Amino acid sequence: MQLPGWLQDRWRRWRNAKLLDPLVQRKLSGFWMTRRRAQREAAETFDLVAGFVYSQVLLACHRLGVLAQLREGPLPYSQLLSTLDLPPAAGLTLLRAAAALDLLECDESDAKESIWWLGSKGAALLGNAGALAMIEHHAVLYRDLVDPVALLRSPRGSTELARYWPYATADTPSRSAPEQIRAYTMLMAASQGLVADEILDSYDFSQHRRILDIGGGDGTFLRHVRQRAPQAQLTLFDLPAVAAEAQRRFGGVSGVECVGGDFAHDALPTGADLITLVRILHDHDDELAKSLLHRAAAALAPGGRLIVAEPLAGTPGAVRMGNAYFGLYLWAMGSGRARTVTEITAWMREAGLVDIEERATRIPLQTRLIVARRAN
Repeated sequence: MQLPGWLQDRWRRWRNAKLLDPLVQRKLSGFWMTRRRAQREAAETFDLVAGFVYSQVLLACHRLGVLAQLREGPLPYSQLLSTLDLPPAAGLTLLRAAAALDLLECDESDAKESIWWLGSKGAALLGNAGALAMIEHHAVLYRDLVDPVALLRSPRGSTELARYWPYATADTPSRSAPEQIRAYTMLMAASQGLVADEILDSYDFSQHRRILDIGGGDGTFLRHVRQRAPQAQLTLFDLPAVAAEAQRRFGGVSGVECVGGDFAHDALPTGADLITLVRILHDHDDELAKSLLHRAAAALAPGGRLIVAEPLAGTPGAVRMGNAYFGLYLWAMGSGRARTVTEITAWMREAGLVDIEERATRIPLQTRLIVARRAN
């Protein structure tokens, strides 16, 4: 039950006054009714302080190939250490840190030498190429976050991350250097597998005959779609250099067209009965995001559907992801923000779309799905 505003204010003042008192904190952590919650909140608070260290343990394990070394099974300590090119004490420090984060597990039942296994989180990460690509990519973000106050005070688009994503702030992204386009296209392709099956399991693509994917990158998502809807005519729309790479990857198969253009300025292909925007809107500021929704709606065939699929702000169980992670990431990138279902739904209505609904996905933290229809 939602408390009245005045009562919430009184509760917050009382709560904060108590928690500011170290003596009260000690009593809460000792009293049997509040001990467990106090301990849990203390651990969560420490994670806020130590989170950067944890991320660097993960990055070090990835760069040194620790997880990959254990893919086929456990290794004795001496053999694993020999692959790291680290002094023994440093290597052991890293392995113990990784074990504390469930990336690794250590079996010390052998009296001669400890045996090291992949931990549950390490195995899950190693089986996800997109997650590994993002771990390496985050090194760019971390360099911008060395001084977060300076980051927030600097003009948007002046960061290293903004230079990595040239389309986000460039007036004419189609003129970006080919090597810049290639770098972000490869990253998006690697991470697209994180969400493609989530989307395809939540919506039946086989009911459509013409599908347009706006900002489709190298075609990774449409290749997944083709497996579920082999009868559909597929069109990919992205920057000319990206569309050319997608066409090369499709290898000239029939039923697929890759169209080059800039969706910020150029006309969209028309006539599709399904248009998808997969992780596109949150990369762009409100004016462009709204405009793209309006133009996508206009490009649809009457009765056609529009799908927006991306991580959203306010996601139950993943609220930090929207405003904390994406808030800072997109600020550093120089464009965009995470939005709520309510915001995107309102924009869809403004674009003339109807029958707007959210479709459940298995892992909402990775992506959520909003489906709307153009009136007949």
